[in-house]
Amino acid sequence: MAIDTYKNMMGGLESPARAAAVVTPDDLNDLGNTSRSIYVGTAGDVSVHMIGQSAPVVFKAVPVGILPIRADRVLATGTTAADIVALW
Repeated sequence: MAIDTYKNMMGGLESPARAAAVVTPDDLNDLGNTSRSIYVGTAGDVSVHMIGQSAPVVFKAVPVGILPIRADRVLATGTTAADIVALW
């Protein structure tokens, strides 16, 4: 088992993510946890509800990599990116 040198340190939003979950875009259901950021594995558009907002926002032509947004939901409608992972 790996030793976690930093396990007793408080993490902030600028700290590395501590958990992750594969995202299946869904127009009706929120993520299990609000994201700290979203990893996009296949480039495309990402439609989300940002934390505390009900109107969707579409990030166009998101490249592969980390999208540093706090989102409650990744919507199927408007999302063409794939292999999405929520980080928190």
